[in-house]
Amino acid sequence: MVNSSLRPIALSLLLAFSCAHADDPALATVNVTAKGYSSNDLETPIATLTLEKTEIVRRGGQNLGDTLRGEPGIAIANDSAQGQNPVLRGLSKDSVVLLVDGMRFNSAQPAGAITSFMSLGMAERVEVVKGGASVLYGTGALGGAINVLLPQARFTPGIGVDAAASFDSASSGLRGTAVLNAGQGDHALMLGASLADIDDYESPHGTVPRTGYESDSFIGQYRLRIDPKQQLRVSAQQHRDQDVWYPGSTRPHASNPASRSTITHSPEQTRQLLELGYNRQGSGNLPINVDARIYRQQMERQIYAWANWLERDISTNDVTFRTDGIDAKADWLAHPQHLLSFGINAWEMTGNPDRWLASPPTFNNYVSNNPFQHARIKAIGAYLQDDMHFNQLNLLAGLRYDTVKSTAESMNNGARTSGLDGKDDAFSGSLGAIYEAAPLLRPYASYARAFRAPGMRERYESGPRGDGYYYAGSPEVEAEHADQFELGVKGGNQRVSHQISAYYNRIENFLTGQILSGPAAIAACGAANAGNCKKNVNLGSVTIKGIEGNARWQVVPGHWLNAGFSTLRGQNNDLDEPLFQMPADEATLGWLGHVWRNVEADFTLRMVDRQDRVATRFSNGSENPTPGFVTADIGATWRFARQQQMRLAIKNLADKDYHEHLTEGLSGQEISAPGRSLQLSWGGKF
Repeated sequence: MVNSSLRPIALSLLLAFSCAHADDPALATVNVTAKGYSSNDLETPIATLTLEKTEIVRRGGQNLGDTLRGEPGIAIANDSAQGQNPVLRGLSKDSVVLLVDGMRFNSAQPAGAITSFMSLGMAERVEVVKGGASVLYGTGALGGAINVLLPQARFTPGIGVDAAASFDSASSGLRGTAVLNAGQGDHALMLGASLADIDDYESPHGTVPRTGYESDSFIGQYRLRIDPKQQLRVSAQQHRDQDVWYPGSTRPHASNPASRSTITHSPEQTRQLLELGYNRQGSGNLPINVDARIYRQQMERQIYAWANWLERDISTNDVTFRTDGIDAKADWLAHPQHLLSFGINAWEMTGNPDRWLASPPTFNNYVSNNPFQHARIKAIGAYLQDDMHFNQLNLLAGLRYDTVKSTAESMNNGARTSGLDGKDDAFSGSLGAIYEAAPLLRPYASYARAFRAPGMRERYESGPRGDGYYYAGSPEVEAEHADQFELGVKGGNQRVSHQISAYYNRIENFLTGQILSGPAAIAACGAANAGNCKKNVNLGSVTIKGIEGNARWQVVPGHWLNAGFSTLRGQNNDLDEPLFQMPADEATLGWLGHVWRNVEADFTLRMVDRQDRVATRFSNGSENPTPGFVTADIGATWRFARQQQMRLAIKNLADKDYHEHLTEGLSGQEISAPGRSLQLSWGGKF
């Protein structure tokens, strides 16, 4: 078991790394998501993370959550092999804005990971902003934002292909990706495809059933250069998953809990995106850069409940979530010391589930039981941000105003048709300062106010869900508001880079599903469901505070050491107990170095502490402590040609049996993580 000594060890390593002597000029890590345009991370007074394609490939993650696992301030909540959602500073998928190429994913996600609606194999870059980010991204960005950047059409003359393939032994998983780019004159075309065929994976105790799936992704983009400053683009994306099961959703069935159980699965789920965009690069007397787009994104899901004792579905739910959106933004160098950016975002999401439930005792007669009908959420927001530079001091200030309206024709299978309109207005703001005392010493401080309007499911969905509870929708719930204060220090040059931060986040009107019992449960869920009743409610307030950091140090030419750690504490102020489902403390140590001509090797050690700070009153005893664990990964990459490489890696080297604290499932029955896995991959450009 990992003990609490992790924190001082990690802090000591980080301080040692950050104080290492180096005289080389500072290196700039570029991040687009933090400020809305390309900016130097070392001039940004917030905590960020950027993963380039080479690092994404080296990590060998099966999806976005798997790739971000172990990063400071990031945990993973999962209910399957495919469903792994990043959790930023203790806040999960509803409180994190996920973007692909700057366009937000909108979906009332009942099971699995919203991050699964894309192929990570085609990603060029992943950017993470930790902490309140509502100034740029509006509702939902209490924990931050994650932006996955896919390939863009390039005007490079000729035809080029970037391809990759991989195999992992734990799941006998096969993956393949190819991206073609063709450019000629003022025309550029990009086409890409990524396929995956994944079997049930092996844990140290044997095969974990129902963890396999198939997926395919296709993307395309055409760009037209109107003149040296202006471009038009047309983009299309499609992703499909088939035969996805969520073992973490397995629950006893009310008809006979001792011998009957159900599990949620998706026979098929798809995402389609169409975008038309315009870009203008300013210069001379009009240094204004403009980017505008209109888009339609559609997510279609089949969400079924399988009765294990009958070996067939006893609940079907087919739903389409469609979002039509407009984004327009500009940045203007109004003065040598002031870079102004401003924009407007507007979108409308619609959802209309079609659900059928089989009636006991024979479960042969299906009746319609729609949680809500013709629901709609409209959001519009506008922001202004000033990026100010005064010699070594950089100030960043932003302000935004949003209106989010929601409505539905009915809820609870038509039982309620009135009082379903909701409206939330919110001001969001941010103010940060970072000072370059030295290249390796850049202290910063920031404040961010963010908000999250209730989602479609929180307001309107009444009915059984995959966690075994019957949920009562609450049209009257209000928006959450979060105030985060952060102090940190970052710095970097060619030999050393580091980032350490401490934060305090207070969330008012915290939205969550609360377990009810007795008369309250009967009133909310009805007598038939009172024994397993939850209702979406606003708590008075919760607080989350933590410390996190990472560092990278080139100890000798060609050899790098890295370290990271994160620790946080969540508090339910209403019940005076730990906040439900908070990540465990953890630390990582790693090495990357040249060991032979054109060969790099790497080693990563991840140490996760026991998590015994659990909610008892709020969860009604359903959250239990999770043991600590240590895992090790090792790998080597051989660049055998100028643009060709092979990689061999072993994940979970010691075949450790464990599960993350945020793994869904009944206590003691959570699915184990994959055991030892041999990964072989190839990548090349032609």
